[in-house]
Amino acid sequence: MDIIAYKLSSFAKDIYGGNPAGVVLNSGLLTEEQMMSLAKTVGYSETAFISKSDRADFKIRFFTPNSEVDLCGHATIAAFSLLKQKNIIGLGEYTQETKAGVLRISIHEDAIFMEQNRPQFFEIIPTAELCGCIGINSDEFDQTIPAQVVSTGIRDILVPVRDEETLRNLKPDMQEIEKISIKYNVTGLHVFAINHNSESTAVCRNFAPLYDIPEESATGTSNGALACYLYRYGRLNAPLDGINIEQGSFMNRPSIIKAMLKIKGREIKEVWVGGKALIIGEDSYQI
Repeated sequence: MDIIAYKLSSFAKDIYGGNPAGVVLNSGLLTEEQMMSLAKTVGYSETAFISKSDRADFKIRFFTPNSEVDLCGHATIAAFSLLKQKNIIGLGEYTQETKAGVLRISIHEDAIFMEQNRPQFFEIIPTAELCGCIGINSDEFDQTIPAQVVSTGIRDILVPVRDEETLRNLKPDMQEIEKISIKYNVTGLHVFAINHNSESTAVCRNFAPLYDIPEESATGTSNGALACYLYRYGRLNAPLDGINIEQGSFMNRPSIIKAMLKIKGREIKEVWVGGKALIIGEDSYQI
């Protein structure tokens, strides 16, 4: 059978930016092996496969070129942007069944927002273990906040560095990042610097070589976790519904990821991450 894989760029700051993802509609007849093969052929960091669900409005599975992952933020934004642009859905709220659970989607006129799981905060990682991974000295980390495993659906090590210049000059060692990813059972490293004089809260870089992603230009799930982390450690100012995080600038793919946190008392009750996505092409494949 012929399968069409649409190609979209999520979180694009301009026409050159964003993070590309594949999206396949009506994938319910595909086997897991076929999805895996197609994702590898498409070649993007993730491809989303949309099918019917008896638990939600849609079921979506996410595949990298070499494995399935529980959740992918930018591929979710791409998937629901495609559904909206194909007039399959309109403005409002929907639900998606994923391996990270059933999550809500909010369709706005100019952006798609996905709900993530409430944050979970895990191990604090000694920065000495991270120096070799990203090629910096201990004094180049932000010593006021910890490197820590955080998840809103996918576990990442959030790594604070001193400033944007340090972030720019990282020398990532993919083998070392793979080793520490295996040790702490994480997808990869999400390295960031807080912006003090900018409309964005932070600028970041994401490395996940364990999943054949040396560097990614925009990661929704990681930045949802980052927004929660920044709130936990007192680095966010109100309002919490307009958090902008920059990524991809050092790859010449500038991206803006939007985050919203809903707080009751001091507890994070809801986490939303969003942005826009542009259709950049489509290809037909014989399965």
